[in-house]
Amino acid sequence: MGLVYSEPTCQSAYDGDVHQLYQLLDSDPDNLNVQEEHTGDTPLIAACRRGNLRVVEYLLDNRADVHLTNKKQRTCLHYVSKRTFSLLEYLMIAILMPILLLGYFLMKGNTALHYVCQRKSHRLVPLLLDRNADANVENHDGETPLDIATRLKFKKIVSMLRKTQ
Repeated sequence: MGLVYSEPTCQSAYDGDVHQLYQLLDSDPDNLNVQEEHTGDTPLIAACRRGNLRVVEYLLDNRADVHLTNKKQRTCLHYVSKRTFSLLEYLMIAILMPILLLGYFLMKGNTALHYVCQRKSHRLVPLLLDRNADANVENHDGETPLDIATRLKFKKIVSMLRKTQ
C-alpha cells in the first residue's frame, strides 16, 4: 500500500500525481514546503520516499526547500534508495552539489561525500569526486570520507578516495 498523508500536497507528491500537485500549489503556493502533521515530511521528502523523479523535478523547479527536515531530522536526501539512483544523481547535481561544494553541511557535519561513503555507493563517489567534492573535509566527529570508508572496510571506495590525495 504505502504511506497515507494528511496533507494533500504530500500525498500527491508521494503518489506521483504531478497534475494534482500542480492544482494544489496553484491554489495555495504556501503548500510547496508544507510539513505533514505526523511525520513532518514535506512534499519533496514524500516524493523522494517513493522515487518520483518527475515530481522531484517539478518541486525543485518551483524552489522546494531541500534543507527541511522531518520529525526524524532527515532531509529528502535520506530517502533516496539505491533503486532510485537517477533521482539521487539529479538531486546531487542539480540542487545539492552547488550548495554542498560551497560549504553546506548535512546533519552531523557530513558532506555529500561522507554520506555516499557511509551508504557504500560505488557509483556516486566518483561522481562527486569528478565535481571537486573535497575528500579531506572532517565532519563533527573528526572523520573524513576516507576515514569512514576505512572504518567500514569499503575497500573499493578507500581506493577511489586515496587516488585523490
